[in-house]
Amino acid sequence: MTAFANATIKKQANIYFDGKVTSRTITLNDGSVVTLGIMLPGEYEFGTEKPEFMEITSGELSVQLPGIDDWVAVTSGQSFNVPGEAKFRLKVSTVTDYCCSYLD
Repeated sequence: MTAFANATIKKQANIYFDGKVTSRTITLNDGSVVTLGIMLPGEYEFGTEKPEFMEITSGELSVQLPGIDDWVAVTSGQSFNVPGEAKFRLKVSTVTDYCCSYLD
């Protein structure tokens, strides 16, 4: 999906890591929630409450998922899943645009 129709967008940005990661929360008509954001180069650790589906729309990063020692390269057009109630790490090598879907 390249666009969201009939959605509610929160004005207030989600800002993390001194502004190096930002996103906007979007609630779709069916009640599902996604965030659209930008990550600047750097290393970050995130925690999840719900499972997440991360789509990288542009840029490059490596992800270290919970319980896995290896880093996996992810580039534009690729995606990965993160379990709920977990922590995962990112090494962002270029400015990266992403869409995160929160799964039930």
